[in-house]
Amino acid sequence: MNSFLLFFEQMPVWQKLGWVVFCIAVFWVLEGYYRDVKDNYDKARHAKTNFGLLSIVMLINVVFGVLTAGVFVWLEHSHFGLLNFFQAPIWVELVLSIMVLDLIAQYGVHYLLHKVPWMWRLHMVHHSDKHVDVTTGTRHHPFDFVLREIFALIAVVIMGMPVSFYLFYRILSVLFTYWTHANIALPLNVDMALSYLIVTPGVHKFHHHRSMPWTDKNFGNILSIWDRLFGTFVYGDRGAIVFGVDRADHLNDESFTTQIGLPFTKNLKPAEQGKDQNL
Repeated sequence: MNSFLLFFEQMPVWQKLGWVVFCIAVFWVLEGYYRDVKDNYDKARHAKTNFGLLSIVMLINVVFGVLTAGVFVWLEHSHFGLLNFFQAPIWVELVLSIMVLDLIAQYGVHYLLHKVPWMWRLHMVHHSDKHVDVTTGTRHHPFDFVLREIFALIAVVIMGMPVSFYLFYRILSVLFTYWTHANIALPLNVDMALSYLIVTPGVHKFHHHRSMPWTDKNFGNILSIWDRLFGTFVYGDRGAIVFGVDRADHLNDESFTTQIGLPFTKNLKPAEQGKDQNL
């Protein structure tokens, strides 16, 4: 287990970038063979905006990499965090750390991004995509990404986890981000069975429905247990899903400049209060 975790600790930047490219490429290809939503659109043009947002996020990630390194140096010297208060097999500590990261840095911050008005304006960029596919996983406003990174560091400090745990989580999180957004169809019984533990493409599609109440459901990224535990899980009629977000569906979702400025525009529609849709 130690050698396994050491691999992620020593993983060079080019391999981390390669993992992102690999995950996108694999699901891009699978979307061609196992497409769920039969939506005719220019996939390359659609991806251009999402990749543009990804490029800014990756630059910000370099800055946060320095901050993150400083946090781990401090943790190593201070012995701060819950993992320092008990002894357990390393795999148990790893699982607990991933669960806390998933709860705080994914479910928790995601919930706030929907509930706090100014945060929702940032997160609306992600939801404004009218053609959800694997590249939607890269579609985050830079300030949205900054908030997510701050919450990830909060989880790291709470647990006092080693850097190898955090880096393994990041690799796992990248996989699930592109898996859950991919426009692929699993057999319904398989998708529903997996959804008792992990987030699936079928589960996450409800979260990208254009209006309430589905927009405020299924916040998880890796584990679906948080949504089930806190009452935010839904699985209904996937055929009723319409991608986008009601307040911004009149704006160009494929314009990079429009999306960068979306959180600050006054040209938004009133939110629609959707009717209960067989939840």
